[in-house]
Amino acid sequence: MPRDLIVRHFRQIVVWPLQLMPLRPGQQVQRHWEALEAIKSDNHWKEVVDEFSDPTDYHERHYKEFVTFLPYVQRFLYGSTAGQESAAAKAQGSMHVYRRDDVARVRIVFSPGQEPTLFEVSRIDLFFFLDADIAILAFEMYAEDIPLDRAQDTLFRFGRAYPAYWERTGQAGNCPHSVEWLGRNGEVLAASDYAARAKYLAFVARYRTACLAHHWEYLLQPLTLEYPGATGRLRYRLLEYNRMPFMSFFALDDPTQLTRADFVRIGMVTRPGEPDTLPYSSSTLADFERDYCDDRFWGRSGERHSGDTRFIVTGHTFSIIGRHDDHFFSGFATGMLGQFRHQYFLLFLIVHFHKAALVSMSDELAVAMNKLVVGETESVKQFKRTIRQMMEVFLRFTHRYWFNEVSNQALARSVYARLTKFLGNQELYAEVRSEVTDMNNYLDSDSARRQANTVLRLTVVTIMGLIGTVASGLLGMNIIDEAARPIGVRVVIFLVFVAATVVLTVMTVAQSKRLADVLDVLSDTRLRWTSKWARMRRVWKSAG
Repeated sequence: MPRDLIVRHFRQIVVWPLQLMPLRPGQQVQRHWEALEAIKSDNHWKEVVDEFSDPTDYHERHYKEFVTFLPYVQRFLYGSTAGQESAAAKAQGSMHVYRRDDVARVRIVFSPGQEPTLFEVSRIDLFFFLDADIAILAFEMYAEDIPLDRAQDTLFRFGRAYPAYWERTGQAGNCPHSVEWLGRNGEVLAASDYAARAKYLAFVARYRTACLAHHWEYLLQPLTLEYPGATGRLRYRLLEYNRMPFMSFFALDDPTQLTRADFVRIGMVTRPGEPDTLPYSSSTLADFERDYCDDRFWGRSGERHSGDTRFIVTGHTFSIIGRHDDHFFSGFATGMLGQFRHQYFLLFLIVHFHKAALVSMSDELAVAMNKLVVGETESVKQFKRTIRQMMEVFLRFTHRYWFNEVSNQALARSVYARLTKFLGNQELYAEVRSEVTDMNNYLDSDSARRQANTVLRLTVVTIMGLIGTVASGLLGMNIIDEAARPIGVRVVIFLVFVAATVVLTVMTVAQSKRLADVLDVLSDTRLRWTSKWARMRRVWKSAG
């Protein structure tokens, strides 16, 4: 295959989950989008208008997207205006989307001295979710008529939040030489700084967290990275590795010209290479097609059939390759291209939101454990409050967002199942559920133990008080007859006896554990009285 193979339409959507820091610590539901709207200066994010609000703007593309999903997923994605699921207020919707339109193009130089490649930006969205401290950045760009190896290089290098290492030349490993966000008039809004090795090293050494490349940091503003001393109102932490999850779309004149090595490079996201050379060993890739490829539309024939469309799903990535002149594949509204940008994008968004939310909850549980100081009453109380809140958050996540199935359409169902499987969401969900349940069981058992101790002490006090009550109340006798004394004397006598009773009760409570052990020995019918006295002495001495 010649290396001048051209991708007629190339499109990439980066989906980058982030963990948001609480705005008000201790409050369960954080509305970060409200804080974003409150920032007026240097804020390019504007809320996306709901397409459902105006029927004249609602088209078949929207309808086809809507009916792809099952009803309970529809209510999550699009809200509900009737029934028990309807939101009490606009701010109670499950998902809130904000968009910025100042970045119009991306200029990328992949290697020093190479000609830059220009990409058009379709959208830059920021997704917020009610009752989940997660934001997801979606960045979509496309280009027409670019070489296959340039498209592969884009997948391999573009979505890098920070460098993993540096070459001897100073070039950041696996990163583009430069990335520039361009405005409407071609002005440079922000540029990458991958080569600033000293900056990244110093940041990690000082703050124990990775530093973002400048152009990605700029794109998220006014959100700022969380690190010691950070003062921004809206702060986030990283959840992913330096390579961001993404979707890709390849429209070619003849996709059958792609070799197996080309498909592997697209699916496994490796650097460009020779068409007849696999990037990994043959044994490693023996089950590549079975595990990662959906070929139900590949190699079909006939007038009514569209052929040569392949889906590659690895969890971290999702790619569609097909024929450019086929309307089934390249149709922008209801064709596969339109579905890629909408239905399949939402599938990809949901599974990565699931993973991010579960990782975030697991992290919160670890933080709660780290803050627990056994023996400090206030620390234990705070730990209990946090775990109770996490239990409630997990239950709400399960009933609001967790879906085992999102669609009954065969292809969408298959893609969702593969994404969930390769991301390990089911296992992660079971792990977090087990952690939350174990901690909740510990709290329940601790509460039961405390209640049992309280009942034990009250029982001991009751038994001790019973002796005096029976003795003093026998036949209704008054041991001390002071009824004829003046009222002042009687009040003094009453107060003295009250004080003595209080002291006796306090002493009984203080020694209730020791007394309970003594009573336990007395109640043991298997022991003789000599053994009982010996054991009671040992109990009393050991307790002292």
